[in-house]
Amino acid sequence: MAVYAEERGAPTLVEAVPAADPAPLGLAAFALTTFILSGHNATFIPDVIWVGLAMFYGGLTQLLAGMWEFRNRNVFGATAFSTYGGFWLSLGVFVVLAETTSLGSALKGPDVLNSLAWFLLAFAIFNTYMLFWSTRVSVAVFAVFATLEATEILLAIGFFREAHGYSAYITHVGGWVGIATAACAWYASAAGVVNGMSPEKRVLPVGAPLWGRMSVSRRGSRMRRGREVAGGH
Repeated sequence: MAVYAEERGAPTLVEAVPAADPAPLGLAAFALTTFILSGHNATFIPDVIWVGLAMFYGGLTQLLAGMWEFRNRNVFGATAFSTYGGFWLSLGVFVVLAETTSLGSALKGPDVLNSLAWFLLAFAIFNTYMLFWSTRVSVAVFAVFATLEATEILLAIGFFREAHGYSAYITHVGGWVGIATAACAWYASAAGVVNGMSPEKRVLPVGAPLWGRMSVSRRGSRMRRGREVAGGH
């Protein structure tokens, strides 16, 4: 991420053209899909409807946002969006395979619940270090990762408990915390859209980084970066 224009040699035409910020799109895709699945976990939204969203909006759209963040040299955004795009795609595929194919018939008794618990626990490990590094982005982004961390841990505990015959109470609590996660992501997305439309002033506050600042601003500072690259310094 900390790669300046002068270190990269002669600029290319592509580098001189500012790119739109894909973060609001990625956050919106994450927020809506998380809201629908969390509503199901909290028991007020029916099952299955989230699977299509997981495959296309939360999955494919976030993966595309991650690829575009690579174009913008934003390592944090590229890693986060690409990973959670993969999260939704793999979760959707797992459910389809488990419910409709002979592969799923190999899952017996509590296997599905145990599998989901380990799946969420593994992503919580990834989310933990991304939570730390989100302190270098903004308060809004930190809030997304903090609430997501709580959601993943609660759901992992809830699914492990259900697999061992306990009630789904903790899973339901995780669903409500997931709704808070979706709200934080929607806010960060909305702020990214309106602030990107008003580069002369910040309309919705997102909060300053809690720990330092990223060494090179994302192309959110696109006009300045474009001039630096075009001028070769």
